[in-house]
Amino acid sequence: MTGFFRDGCCTSGPQDLGSHSICAVVTAAFLANQRERGNDLTTPRPEYGFPGLRPGDRWCVVAARWLQAYRDGAAAPVVLASTNARALEIVPLAALREHAVDVPADPSSIA
Repeated sequence: MTGFFRDGCCTSGPQDLGSHSICAVVTAAFLANQRERGNDLTTPRPEYGFPGLRPGDRWCVVAARWLQAYRDGAAAPVVLASTNARALEIVPLAALREHAVDVPADPSSIA
């Protein structure tokens, strides 16, 4: 279950210091970029309710981490309708729109 509150939504609040507010469809390039930056998103962390991600998974990612990947040319596609407005405190709307997608029935097709 994604989201800081593990409610299936990219809900964010004062407790979410990282702003897990961008609904991304993670790609192999995004996951590799994050791993290179010390943010391993592929290894499960059951103590945090984190299953580990594979390309094609939809997940609420930290806005600043997504922005890093964007600047590195490895941004994951974004589901704008499911992204929290709080993301705009960190990421320009134009960058999110540039990577906006509708998630197909088989999300692995965009990985």
